[in-house]
Amino acid sequence: MSVTPRWSRKKSHFPLLAVLLLAFITCSILYNEFSIQQIHESPDHGSTPTTPQTSFTYVKPNLPNGASGMVLDRFSSCNSTRNYSGKKIQWADPGTESGRRRSARQESCDVFSGKWVFDNQSYPLYKESDCPYMSDQLACHKHGRSDLQYQYWRWQPHNCNLKRWNVTEMWEKLRGKRLMFVGDSLNRGQWISMVCLLQSVIPADKKSMTPNAQLTIFRAEEYNATVEFLWAPLLVESNSDDPVNHRLSERIIRPDSVLKHSSQWEHADILIFNSYLWWRQGPVKLLWSSEENGNCEELDGLGAMELAMGAWADWVASKVIPQKKRVFFVTTSPTHFWKHLQEYGAPTPIVTNVYIAPRMSQEWEPGSEGNCYNQMRPITSEGYWGSGSDLPTMRMVDKVLSGLGSKVSVINITQLSEYRKDGHPSIYRKFWETLSPQQLANPASYSDCIHWCLPGGVVCNDISIEESVKLRRDSAMDDLQPDPH
Repeated sequence: MSVTPRWSRKKSHFPLLAVLLLAFITCSILYNEFSIQQIHESPDHGSTPTTPQTSFTYVKPNLPNGASGMVLDRFSSCNSTRNYSGKKIQWADPGTESGRRRSARQESCDVFSGKWVFDNQSYPLYKESDCPYMSDQLACHKHGRSDLQYQYWRWQPHNCNLKRWNVTEMWEKLRGKRLMFVGDSLNRGQWISMVCLLQSVIPADKKSMTPNAQLTIFRAEEYNATVEFLWAPLLVESNSDDPVNHRLSERIIRPDSVLKHSSQWEHADILIFNSYLWWRQGPVKLLWSSEENGNCEELDGLGAMELAMGAWADWVASKVIPQKKRVFFVTTSPTHFWKHLQEYGAPTPIVTNVYIAPRMSQEWEPGSEGNCYNQMRPITSEGYWGSGSDLPTMRMVDKVLSGLGSKVSVINITQLSEYRKDGHPSIYRKFWETLSPQQLANPASYSDCIHWCLPGGVVCNDISIEESVKLRRDSAMDDLQPDPH
């Protein structure tokens, strides 16, 4: 079936990281340096473009009528597929006002450098059973996990102590504003965790949640504020934009346009983006906006992600004024699967639909099952880097974000999440597909080592508004004017 025009398409429908996001949202940029190369200097050992290019054609992204009215959906397919032509995204100059990102070393405290400490006195910040919006994918205790130690770990930065945050004060910061998470199921988990944290002080008759849709909205009447989630796992338009029916045999993206999604996120006051996991599934089909006959090109995941990041960066560079809109990008969330580094070399797990097939990993002791199944304690080796973080991808993202200057702030959760092999749902979640007898006999074979249990911790859950403002003196959170739309 060829790519079909959709003239009136209706717009429809970790998680342990939400509280860290809270601090950054409320006080703008804690620090603006995303220096992955300094964190982990080693040779590239990940995905590389399938066909090195010696010359490029540059494409201007996000043209209003570029796709001739056609919308990609799960029924779309390519009429033909050819090799990647070498087109690149020419994104807008962010302008001199964007400034340079500040190094964390210039701040009084780098909150991303630290360790996990056990704290069963002040954690968890909320109970799983107390949140009416909890997801069965992340409700590990409900689905049989009896060891609850994963809920009691607190992130402790090396050079400062962070205070517990205040829910009511957060709502005052959000009064009259729209906070929106945009991305995949990992960012959806962060959104759920944020909602669970914030909803507790809102009376039942003063809060509401829209049905599950591409754009899902939690609304607090008293504060005229919303906390929203937009399903856009690849940032650009794709055939995987249905929030429910997106397990497809091939991915097709429109690499030069975020307009389908940006029409929904452009009026939000605070935006938190992520994208990573869905690019690790092998080749991606590219359907450029100028293509009217359904003829696609094919490119590896890393190259395709770079194109999509370019289209997203063009929107940020041309549309975002930091004094009016805050934009954050969450770095890669590592997985904890089997992997034998000498045999396979690159930290690039094999993806089957949504889940990543396990390989041997240096995280695990000899004789163990080799993934997050039955893991009950964090990794304690400081500076540890596992096989679940793809360095070439991280470097590419770093390069793109560096070009945006202060228009985007980076929430660098990668290494602190690397330590938390105990924080995944493993087998303790609802699975949407029936498990086979063979899988049930070998729990490690179907363990979810991607998502994160809620509540729990893969970030600093206690960064308060006051502490964040103290760390970042030029916070602009309070000065943000709500988008009139």
